[in-house]
This record gives sequence, C-alpha cells and structure tokens, in this order.
Amino acid sequence: MKKIEAIIKPFKLDEVKEALSDLGLKGLTVTEAKGFGRQKGHTELYRGAEYVVDFLPKVKIEVILEDTMVERAVEAIQQAAHTGRIGDGKIFISPVEDAIRIRTGERGDEAI
Repeated sequence: MKKIEAIIKPFKLDEVKEALSDLGLKGLTVTEAKGFGRQKGHTELYRGAEYVVDFLPKVKIEVILEDTMVERAVEAIQQAAHTGRIGDGKIFISPVEDAIRIRTGERGDEAI
C-alpha cells in the first residue's frame, strides 16, 4: 500500500477528485492548507498599503491505495491539477505499513 499526498491549487480540487473517481478510488481526504514554494507568495495592496502574503491557499489531498494503482493515480492528479504556471503543487508518495478499518477490524488492502 502507498499513501499519495498532493498539494494543489484549491480551484483544481473538483477536477482532481473527478479524475481519481474515474479510476475507481473509493475515498480520499481533503485538508485546506496554506503554504508557499518557489513562488514565495506575493504582494497585495490594501487601503493604499502594500503587504506581503507569504502563505498562499492550497488544498492537500491524501489517498491510500494499492501499489498497482499508484502510477495511474499520480498521472490522473498531474493531468487534472496542471495549469502550467508556478504553484501548481507537488505530489508525495510514501509506503504504508498497514491499514485497519475500525468498524470491522479488516486489515491491509481489505481495509481500504
């Protein structure tokens, strides 16, 4: 099993969710986040004063899936979240030792 964490632009969430659903993924977790990468935020003008916005709004998507689906899921996220502009986001893949469904006690692939 693997865990995919994707940090994307908020307006791309629906497209990414749709792309993952088309692959047959049964569930995902979404968290609102703030952060910056190479773009280092931006400056804004408010009531005549200029100030720096260091942390930009992002969305973090977490998905746990079987090893066989990882590459297809990564491709789907990449294509759906891509705008071609700086700040499109990142995808991280980590191994998952075990998963347990609390309700039934199922473990491993059966739990996801």
